[in-house]
Amino acid sequence: MGAAMLSEMATEIVVPVCAVIGIAFSLVQWVMVSRVKLTSERHASSANSSKNGYGDYLIEEEEGINDHSVVTKCADIQNAISEGATSFLFTEYQYVGIFMIAFAILIFLFLGSVEGFSMKSQPCTYDKEKMCKPALATAIFSTVSFLLGAITSVLSGFLGMKIATYANARTTLEARKGVGKAFIVAFRSGAVMGFLLAANGLLVLYIAINLFKLYYGDDWEGLFEAITGYGLGGSSMALFGRVGGGIYTKAADVGADLVGKVERNIPEDDPRNPAVIADNVGDNVGDIAGMGSDLFGSYAESSCAALVVASISSFGINHDFTGMLYPLLISSVGILVCLITTLFATDLFEIKVVKEIEPALKKQLIISTILMTVGIAIVTWIGVPSSFTIYNFGVQKVVKNWQLFLCVGVGLWAGLIIGFVTEYYTSNAYSPVQDVADSCRTGAATNVIFGLALGYKSVIIPIFAIAISIFVSFSFAAMYGIAVAALGMLSTIATGLAIDAYGPISDNAGGIAEMAGMSHRIRERTDALDAAGNTTAAIGKGFAIGSAALVSLALFGAFVSRAAITTVDVLTPKVFIGLIVGAMLPYWFSAMTMKSVGSAALKMVEEVRRQFNTIPGLMEGHAKPDYATCVKISTDASIKEMIPPGALVMLTPLIVGTFFGVETLSGVLAGALVSGVQIAISASNTGGAWDNAKKYIEAGVSEHARTLGPKGSDPHKAAVIGDTVGDPLKDTSGPSLNILIKLMAVESLVFAPFFATHGGLLFKIF
Repeated sequence: MGAAMLSEMATEIVVPVCAVIGIAFSLVQWVMVSRVKLTSERHASSANSSKNGYGDYLIEEEEGINDHSVVTKCADIQNAISEGATSFLFTEYQYVGIFMIAFAILIFLFLGSVEGFSMKSQPCTYDKEKMCKPALATAIFSTVSFLLGAITSVLSGFLGMKIATYANARTTLEARKGVGKAFIVAFRSGAVMGFLLAANGLLVLYIAINLFKLYYGDDWEGLFEAITGYGLGGSSMALFGRVGGGIYTKAADVGADLVGKVERNIPEDDPRNPAVIADNVGDNVGDIAGMGSDLFGSYAESSCAALVVASISSFGINHDFTGMLYPLLISSVGILVCLITTLFATDLFEIKVVKEIEPALKKQLIISTILMTVGIAIVTWIGVPSSFTIYNFGVQKVVKNWQLFLCVGVGLWAGLIIGFVTEYYTSNAYSPVQDVADSCRTGAATNVIFGLALGYKSVIIPIFAIAISIFVSFSFAAMYGIAVAALGMLSTIATGLAIDAYGPISDNAGGIAEMAGMSHRIRERTDALDAAGNTTAAIGKGFAIGSAALVSLALFGAFVSRAAITTVDVLTPKVFIGLIVGAMLPYWFSAMTMKSVGSAALKMVEEVRRQFNTIPGLMEGHAKPDYATCVKISTDASIKEMIPPGALVMLTPLIVGTFFGVETLSGVLAGALVSGVQIAISASNTGGAWDNAKKYIEAGVSEHARTLGPKGSDPHKAAVIGDTVGDPLKDTSGPSLNILIKLMAVESLVFAPFFATHGGLLFKIF
């Protein structure tokens, strides 16, 4: 079999060092962002002068940088957004905290009852000759790792939101010096979030493994089974963050757009619109905090799935610690690769004109993927023996190290393909979105028809990419191959998140420019940043959905192994009923989230109309709207409405596993995975395309776009309606679905010992 070239000692050093480098790098970026001062001193704004410092001075004068009132206004608006986002997240986390404690108790009771809460050692699941730690230990440690994952997930979302609200006004102020400066501030802020999250996730997991090892000793099977709680904690918090944040942001957005743009003909982010602060707060709690928790969940779960399978393969049996931590080594190299990639955007190349923004962001994806391929090759060469065995449904399969490299590589490149296909279907630089914009000539109905068709069509290539990566990785390294393919896709998570967080920061910056009454030229710059951010947000969602498909399949494989099922036979009625019910769940879930956005938006529309009709002088700009009421409507609606969809996802595996047993549950997981991925991709891309079709008409850059515009024309109104319909699709139900498929799979894996022992009550009775 041979041993890895990298010693155990070296592994113990490399992983935490890379994590610390990631955290240090994010702090450096944060310091650079904080150099842009939110005070109106003449020197403060030019302290961060670039290579052509003397040129800045002229631009400053030209754009009126010394306008004290503008800077003060920006600072005030930023405070309002930050306070709104913080208070919403605190309210949300209070509810989520109660759930977290209740679910932790549930994990302890269910897993502890497997052996009747006994403290005796028991025969190992996979090797009956050996004795392993008692089931009660697994129950206690699974509960601890669940809480660790949950807290890390909440922290990831909260820190991301804090950074984004810190950076939005700074991006607006830098836009006065030119689009390049504003881009760098927005991108650096995204990088702070990306690196903090990737490094934190890695470090906490590494520390947890080492602490658990003190108790478990040689029982690695029990150790890594207990670690799966980390993934469950991460994703369960992400679900509430995504659904709650998604309902919040879209209720405000739909309300602001329908009354403001369509009825009152005022521009987007106009300070007269009562829902405008709630809309900007929503970008931070939905797109930033929700996305942060979501990708952290994916990362934690793919690591857990790989570790569980490895613990019962030759790595675990021979106690090869370096081989065992291969998933963590990939993530460690990923942090270093993303660090180098980020320098390309912020330091090595400067953006001078608007049309360079999108290519710069796309280059980030390409550079990180190419460098990561080299990184994976090195890690696989020094961190894994030349040949080893992987557990594959009861038998050990021999795998070579180059095959493992291909598994990770195929996941990495599939992610890039999904990213680019998503971009093709959602960017207004290409024909699909331009066709959707063109269909607005004949009204909103044709716009909706074209948009839906685009969404369905955009599923084809990503599904083939996922299918090929599943086939290749499973053929080479069974379920372990699929888990590391998912990790490959997520290995450049720091860059992916930086690009993703850049979008909402730019969106907020544009909103602040409009509300502070800045010149039309500055608003054009922030709009250009925002349009590129919209496409990259769609790319981020594509990554999240693609990785969710691979992660949940890997977790499904680990669950099937853990529950001692040798085959999942679709022809048996037990499995088939699970399959068909599982395929229905994403629709039920989407119906709940869409209706929640609809009913919250209805309240918002009524409130915005009421203010326009009853506050004298509001339309003329003499009176201030009551922003706080709109913020409260969004907060109350999202807190109330996030509970039912959350309960549906969390309770389904428990009910099915307990009453119908592991075979039916395996059917439910397979069904939910297959239908959830399709709906998630089509919903995200449809919404993204409608949004960018509207922006295409508004920007009026090409001759074709000008024939459809300007703002306020009939085609533009039709485009706004399409965008409004697409909002809950792309920001609430679409992104939440990838959590649904992952969460049900990881929950089934954590509770597998209980289901295998006590599950299927109904079939036992009859």
